[in-house]
Amino acid sequence: MNYIFGVIGGQSAGPQPTGAETVQKLCDRVASSTLLEDRRDAVRALKSLSKKYRLEVGTKAMDHLLHILRTDSSDTEILGYALDTLYNIVCNDEEEEPDDSEEENHQKQEDDMGIQFTDKFIQEPDNVTLLLTLLEEFDFHVRWPGVKLLTALLKNQCAQAQGIILVSPMGVSRLMDLLADSREVIRNDGLLLLQQLTKGNAAIQKIVAFENAFERLLDIITEEGSSDGGIVVEDCLLLLLNLLKNNSSNQNFFKEGSYIQRMKPWFEVGDDNSGWSAQKVTNLHLMLQLVRVMVSPVNSPGGTSSCQKAMFQCGLLQQLCTILMATGVPADILTETINTVSEVIRGSDVNQDYFASVNAPSNPPRPAIVVLLMSMVNERQPFVLRCAVLYCFQCFLYKNHKGQGEIVATLLPSTIDANSISAGQLLCGGLFSADSLSNWCAAVALAHALQDNLTQKEQLLRVQLATSLGKPPVSLLQQCTNILSQGDKLNRRGSRVQTKVGLLMLLCTWICNCPIAVMHFLHNQDNVPFLTGQISENLGEDERLVQGLCALLLGICIYYNDNSLENYTKEKLKQLIEKRIGKENFVEKLGFVTKHELYSRAAQKPQPAFSTPEHMLFDHEFTKLVKELEGVITKAVLKSSEEEKKEEEVKKTLEQHDSIVTQYKELIREQDSQLKELKEQMASLTSQNEKLQNTTTQQLSQIQQHKDQYNILKLKLGKDNQQTGSQADGAHVNGLQLEELSQLREQLEDLHRQNQSLQTQLTEKDNVISSLQMGVPSAEGSTSENTEILREVEKLKAQLQSQTAEITQLQTERQELLGRCETRATVPVTGEDSGYTEKIAELESRLSTQNTETQKLKEEVKALLESKESTEKELASATSTVAILQAEKSKLQKEVQDSKKEQDELLMLLADQDQKILSLKQKLEDLGETIEDEDDLDTKDQFDDDDDDDEEEEEDDDDE
Repeated sequence: MNYIFGVIGGQSAGPQPTGAETVQKLCDRVASSTLLEDRRDAVRALKSLSKKYRLEVGTKAMDHLLHILRTDSSDTEILGYALDTLYNIVCNDEEEEPDDSEEENHQKQEDDMGIQFTDKFIQEPDNVTLLLTLLEEFDFHVRWPGVKLLTALLKNQCAQAQGIILVSPMGVSRLMDLLADSREVIRNDGLLLLQQLTKGNAAIQKIVAFENAFERLLDIITEEGSSDGGIVVEDCLLLLLNLLKNNSSNQNFFKEGSYIQRMKPWFEVGDDNSGWSAQKVTNLHLMLQLVRVMVSPVNSPGGTSSCQKAMFQCGLLQQLCTILMATGVPADILTETINTVSEVIRGSDVNQDYFASVNAPSNPPRPAIVVLLMSMVNERQPFVLRCAVLYCFQCFLYKNHKGQGEIVATLLPSTIDANSISAGQLLCGGLFSADSLSNWCAAVALAHALQDNLTQKEQLLRVQLATSLGKPPVSLLQQCTNILSQGDKLNRRGSRVQTKVGLLMLLCTWICNCPIAVMHFLHNQDNVPFLTGQISENLGEDERLVQGLCALLLGICIYYNDNSLENYTKEKLKQLIEKRIGKENFVEKLGFVTKHELYSRAAQKPQPAFSTPEHMLFDHEFTKLVKELEGVITKAVLKSSEEEKKEEEVKKTLEQHDSIVTQYKELIREQDSQLKELKEQMASLTSQNEKLQNTTTQQLSQIQQHKDQYNILKLKLGKDNQQTGSQADGAHVNGLQLEELSQLREQLEDLHRQNQSLQTQLTEKDNVISSLQMGVPSAEGSTSENTEILREVEKLKAQLQSQTAEITQLQTERQELLGRCETRATVPVTGEDSGYTEKIAELESRLSTQNTETQKLKEEVKALLESKESTEKELASATSTVAILQAEKSKLQKEVQDSKKEQDELLMLLADQDQKILSLKQKLEDLGETIEDEDDLDTKDQFDDDDDDDEEEEEDDDDE
């Protein structure tokens, strides 16, 4: 101990040891001391020497320090000294900034030294794993230097350290616990550690995100005061940017976790915006960058659109527009806000429509687009702000045909309002102003209003400009070409390369894929000679780009030419190029565009990012157009007329084949749809069939069950009838006799009515025949008429015979009923009660009276039959007189109708019988008997009616 204190603080009498010797002695003491206190003091001494003698301590003491970390892990004090010493060895931070070149060289050597010691430390992966284990120690003197040491290792060798931490068990999770530490120093240094850990490693970024990093970081930002917070808020935002930038998985997790909604309070700016602190500006700038990361054009279209929708729904876009129109906002924040709003609305119809409705708080209110365009064409505004406004206007018109139409409409004569400033007027003013940057910005903005919109290209041809008093107005297309062609002579606007490039980009975009615009451009006789002259000249390095764009414009005139102008057809323009320029020279000049150094820079991303206004030459969308047209224009110029004809023929045949293929495709689609419908119908019919089969089987089983039940009941009823004996039989017979007697009486009444009607018909016919015999002369007429009359007479005879047959059937039915009654009346009665014999006597007396009535009825029928025979004789004699029968024909037809009415009456009788059957059926159902089908019942009823008729006829025959 005394030795150590002497080395550190005391002055010895002998020669002073060097730093290397002191470090070596301390290392020996650490390695050889058995007491923990001695080792602790030696490590403390190494810590004090580690900054001054960094190289010596690093080369000689690192292994001993690592050994202390492994063996003395129970003593937190010695662990803290060892970790601080290692941090001083590895860290490259310098408190004082270098003043001259020697200090810079020294700093470089120090940095190289830190990297070398870092390589030595992480050469053994177990060292990093040991450090991660020590971070679990809650003691401040261990955890804090451990966090600083790991941060320094990640700064010096990020990729190697990330790889070791990634494969360490629970390595990232241990580091995430630092954010939950209640000590702000450790938490804040933990943020710096996670910043270094998540740089450029998507796997670690995903693990950190799924360890609930978003929730913790947003909570810290809210606790620290959001945009008004300090450096901690900045560190949280930088970590969020690391986690979200170019990481679609984390972006999707951030969106689905509803964390976008928690960003809205960050942008709530008050009315008093004066006195913004530098930290607040930095914080808000990072917050805007975080919003842009979520809706960046380089992200997947689906993810970007969903984030844009969420930002509109939660009110974040509205809040950004409020900042955009607020006063007192710093210029850099305003510029970044414009860029952020640009990407939030880019390609989103809903967001673009909302932005179009935003008005600036002025008197009178003006649309935000107009206010922004005023800044863009104002040469006094900062360059970055003008670029941001141009980007905002481009994003507003991106895939927005409605917005393009509204911008072009402000240029048309019918919609111009002299009392207000419109977007079209500002663009025209910027297009023809003295500022070349305003010319370029206005030309590019107007080109975006025409991008991929043929309708607006044709509408813009209607725009007329008044150049000066006393001169007729000229079209906008003509004015642009006039400025190009007359610029060199006037030595003003057109002479500047930036203005020429802007106008040429506008013209190329305008006439591309628009034959009408090509015709208008070629209609001016000065345009083609100007283009050929510009291409054929040998100009300087700066003018090569103008030559290339002129070649591109002339190539578009060839490729999209519809040969409507005789002087400038495709073939004549190609001949002109071959004579004045040369095809190879033309193709070479065309290649100047894509070979320009600023072309590739503009093609990288949509946002115009230029260091100086002079570098502002190409637009991102125009680079896409050049890439698309360069090859086809080259082919169109180099091809001969014969090759073009062959290609046209091939195109026609291909079109024909395509039409045939499309027809077959449509036919196949129709057949597919029909097949689908038929399959669906078949499936439905199959299901219906299965259902019907199931119901049929169920019904059959039910019918079988009913039959079985019926047979059982029938057997039971048979047994019961046998047991009850003759008493029940006698009662049943009496009941049946009473019912059948009532039925016989009704039938007799019906027969009386029929006899009366037949007698009246016979008397009427006798009267008619007698009247005819008295007043009609002998028959004259054709034989055909006689045959017809005979046929009518035969019909009448047939009707009479049918009526007679019906009467005989009724008689036979009556006879059968009487026979049944007599047989049932003779059934013996075996009961003790003597009242049954009296009832049978009464029944026999009633039957005798009924027989007498039946006898009388037979006599009446017999009389009717005799009258029928006489009538037949009279009709036979009447056939000799044809004239009488001719007159009788019409009357006989009426009689036929009457007979039909009689048949209808008979049908009514049948209907009454059906009613009786229904009532009997109801009684059977009440008795529990099964009922047969209606058809069987109908046939059975018909057979019963025939039986009744037969019985009546038999009775009549017996009476006779």
